[in-house]
This record gives sequence, C-alpha cells and structure tokens, in this order.
Amino acid sequence: MAPAPPAHDPGPRSPSGADAQLTAGLKRLVSDDGRTGWRLGSRIRNAFLTGLVIVGPVTITLWMMWGVIHWIDAWIKPLLPTTFNPDTYLPFPLPGLGLVIAIVGLTLIGALAANLLGRTLVSSGELMLSRTPIVRNVYGALKQIFESVISTTGPNASFQKVGMIEFPSKEIWSLVFVTGETTGEIKDVKPGGTEDLLTVFMPTGIVPPTGFICFVPRSNVVFLTMTVEEAAKIILSGGIVMPDMEEKMKRLAAAEKKKASRFRLSGDKPVA
Repeated sequence: MAPAPPAHDPGPRSPSGADAQLTAGLKRLVSDDGRTGWRLGSRIRNAFLTGLVIVGPVTITLWMMWGVIHWIDAWIKPLLPTTFNPDTYLPFPLPGLGLVIAIVGLTLIGALAANLLGRTLVSSGELMLSRTPIVRNVYGALKQIFESVISTTGPNASFQKVGMIEFPSKEIWSLVFVTGETTGEIKDVKPGGTEDLLTVFMPTGIVPPTGFICFVPRSNVVFLTMTVEEAAKIILSGGIVMPDMEEKMKRLAAAEKKKASRFRLSGDKPVA
C-alpha cells in the first residue's frame, strides 16, 4: 500500500488581523509606558514646586513674625509686675502681649511728647545725651536716620520714587530708590559742575539692606512708574519676579472707570 502523501507544509503563516492588532497594542503599551511615567514625574515635580511657591513665603513670613513677637516679649514681659503678667498665673505663655504693650507705650510717649511738659522732658534728655561723649554721636546718627525715614512716609515722598541709572558702567542699568535732592556741602561743591543732583540708594540684589549711596545728576536718572514694593520684589528675587504691567494697567483702567461712574452718579463734573 502506497504511503499517504505528506501533508503540504504551508510555511510561516502571515499574522491574521487579530494577531496584528494584538502586536500593535503591545508595542503601543510599551511605548506609552515610558511616556506615562515621564508625564507622571513631571506632574509630581510641578505639583511640588507649586506647593513650595505657595507654602514657602507664607511659612518664612510667619516664622519671622513669630520670632519678632517672641523677641519683643522677651524684652517687655520681665518688666511687667507679677499681677499684670498673665504668664505667672496662666498654664501657658501668652504670646504677643509684649508687642501690644510696646505699641501702646510708644503711642502714649508720642502723645505726651506733643505737649509742653513732654517737650521739656525730651529736650532735657537730649541735652544730657548730647553732652555725653561717644553716646552723643551714636544717638545723633540714629535720630537723624529715624527722622529721615518717618518724615518721608507721605504718598508724595521722594524716597518712594523708583528709577534707573547707568551703573556700574555705561549701558548697564541698575534699579535705584530716589531718597531726595542732594543738599549741603555736596551740593555746594558741584561735583562735575552739576548743581541739580539727586541722592539715590542702589540696593544690591538678594541682600537689599546693603548697597551704594550715589549722587547723580537729575538728567541721568530715568524715573519709573513702578512702586517701591514692585522694585523690591525684583531686587529680592534677583530679577526673577517682574511686575505685571498689563495687570497694573487693568487696575488703573478699572480705577479710572470707577471714578468716572462716581462722578456720573453724583452729577458732578471732573475738574480739568
């Protein structure tokens, strides 16, 4: 009996439609896995940085305020009589009491110094300090600084103006705070032959209490419309935070619109 003919070997089969879809799905899964992991890591990083930006300034501000309150309490509370110090009979310390007492005390001292008796006492104390060596120099310098700061807190004070000057060399501009017009011997000397001088303070970045005091011709100062707070943000952030001029213009436009509507409601006409 003749052997049966061998079955026909069709050879390697081409993948069917279902197999092709399965293979494509597996490839897509493998490729999407890496992309999904990358996206997840990016989202986690962005969420962390956003939380840091929100929580960081608030935490540091509260920590600094808490430190100032405790520092003032450490100075004021030991001076209080036992009867008026709640820390002696409360089961917990009462923070902020020293700050409140300091504010009330400074207000009362200012009110008393406004009358004749207060002025007499202040003058007598200043006379005694002015006759004490070394102490008079320190007291005079500190008093002049405090008087300068307090006297320039008005809305039109020159120290609230922000400008730019070419510093430290040409075509390099730095932010400055205009503190006032130059007077005294510096003005009389006329450095560079210029009489119209402005006194400006140019703070250094990140550490604004340090900087340079410059006497610059008025023509060399480019005044800006930004506020001192906006300029301080630029300096403290090292130039990362810039004022949003578009938002500022919107606020100004809204204020002008509100002002115009108030004139229409009152029936008055704005004076040109």
